[in-house]
Amino acid sequence: MNSSSTAQVLDVEVEREELEPRLRRTWQSGKGIWGALTTVDHKIIARRYIVTAFVFLALGGVLALIMRVQLAFPEARFLSADRYNQIFTTHGSNMMFLFAVPVMEAMGVYLVPLMVGTRNIAFPRLNAFSYWIFLAGGLVLWIAVALDAAPDVGWFAYVPLSGPEYGAGKRADIWAQMITFTELSALAVAVEIVVTVFKQRAPGMSLDRIPVFVWSMLVTSFLVIIAMPAIMFASSSLILDRLVGTHFYNPAERGDVLLWQHLFWFFGHPEVYIIFLPAVGMVSAMISPFSQRPVFGYLALVMALIATGLLSFGLWVHHMFVAGLPPSGSSFFTASSMAIAIPAGTQIFCFLATLWSGRPIFKTPMLFVIGFLITFVMGGMTGVMVASVPLDTQVHDTYFVVAHFHYVLVGGAVFPLVGAIYYWFPKMTGRMMSEKLGRIVFGLIFAGFHLTFFPMHILGLAGMPRRVYTYPPELPWSGMNLFVSVSAFVLAAGFGLFFIDAIRSLRSGKVAGPNPWNCASLEWATASPPPPYNFARIPVVQSRDPLWRASSELPVATGLRVDRRELVVSSVVAAEPEARESSPADSIWPLVAALATTVMLIGSMFSAWAVVWGAVPIAIALTCWFWPKRTPEDES
Repeated sequence: MNSSSTAQVLDVEVEREELEPRLRRTWQSGKGIWGALTTVDHKIIARRYIVTAFVFLALGGVLALIMRVQLAFPEARFLSADRYNQIFTTHGSNMMFLFAVPVMEAMGVYLVPLMVGTRNIAFPRLNAFSYWIFLAGGLVLWIAVALDAAPDVGWFAYVPLSGPEYGAGKRADIWAQMITFTELSALAVAVEIVVTVFKQRAPGMSLDRIPVFVWSMLVTSFLVIIAMPAIMFASSSLILDRLVGTHFYNPAERGDVLLWQHLFWFFGHPEVYIIFLPAVGMVSAMISPFSQRPVFGYLALVMALIATGLLSFGLWVHHMFVAGLPPSGSSFFTASSMAIAIPAGTQIFCFLATLWSGRPIFKTPMLFVIGFLITFVMGGMTGVMVASVPLDTQVHDTYFVVAHFHYVLVGGAVFPLVGAIYYWFPKMTGRMMSEKLGRIVFGLIFAGFHLTFFPMHILGLAGMPRRVYTYPPELPWSGMNLFVSVSAFVLAAGFGLFFIDAIRSLRSGKVAGPNPWNCASLEWATASPPPPYNFARIPVVQSRDPLWRASSELPVATGLRVDRRELVVSSVVAAEPEARESSPADSIWPLVAALATTVMLIGSMFSAWAVVWGAVPIAIALTCWFWPKRTPEDES
């Protein structure tokens, strides 16, 4: 590795006891508010993402409880029909766009650079920009809720309901721009993760040595890059229809309302896997140390992840079976919807084989893995059922579908996620969460979830439609609805205790060492929490489970500068070192650019000229962002 700088200071020239203090001075973010606003440390930004996403989860959970109070009794008047429409729309949009996708990507932002043995994520300023844009999108939605102006068109915002003919006011515009905010953020993170995985892996970490979680984030990122533009185009064209008078979705002017459904579900169905695939990676990471053996079927798991990602783009029409499709189209999408059970089943069998051939230790993370296996398999079975046109036609828009997708999304993603928080909390904070409280949390969440959502299958089969704010007393739904509503509070108690445990552990939890679970991947090779530079020396990987295979200390690579932020760029396949590359210093311009973008996007809900005039401050912010600052990091 060569450098053109004459004033460079390499790590091999620094005494061992001086190395870490010098690296800390180079990589550490500034102090105070200015430091908080300008940091580009992937760990700090990821923690913000995670905390913000869980705040949105709590808010969305409150909305769910309000809906369950309304539905507990027939002809209840706790909510008006209009308010109920706002709440179920906000609940769905919040959970999908402000919690599920961002929190999964946030886990990747925190863990992928550590797992591949690098010092920061690729494009760290873009990473900072993505968080501010995500936060702005969330605030837009929740301020609208506070002002009684929240979207009321469902999380799917079907036209013509959300179009200019029926969607009066700005509610549909707020939904559409919230989509733009969050998808812009998601696309930015996806690009960062792809580049980090392909070009910043530690020397020796060839493609067949990448942790399964990293593979899952890589496949997920490609899904985001391919799927998200469809919904961004859909939301932008909806705003054009509403504001400028275009006719993308107006049949009277040769537009097409079904175009909206195609665009939305071309994004919407892969989004299920954008949420699910990182969870598969989390389960792979957790099940290995708690089974005391490498995960079974590494190659099969990776191939199943890729196959799931590919097949996910061939399923979207099964959300449109009742829209009137040609029989051949229905047959094709039925077959493809059922085919995706093959890679999903492969993943489940690999996890079961790992448990069967290992020596399981049932700590809290492992309990959530077990909860995932049970719940996701149940959700997957009902997924195969609704892939069939006759059954889907019968249960379409009933509570059976509500039960199905909660089993898939909560079982397939939230159970692994909560387990992952217990698992990686020591790495992120340096402290352990309570094992005793963790078992209670698992019991409440597992029991509360199944008691809440399993009866919804029966309600759906009994004909109860979704998205109704009340129902007449003579229908046989009231007893089951009351049971579901009471159970929802048990589920909420589990999450409440989880939040309490996290806050308590952050302040007074047992101090964790670098590797409290005896894990094999690289994030456990550094301190807990990791220092700003992640690794004092970049590790060299010689096996798929480096911490289990290394005889003593990990071999390391040397030759990086300590007087500027610098990392190793490696080849795509074999991860052979190719160059030293600087990593950008902290900057206020990502925040300024995000503020300028926010003003432009909000203004565009009221006037098309906001796009023109709003482009000026954005261009100025971007110019300042990329303008050389004569810092060591700007050297070629």
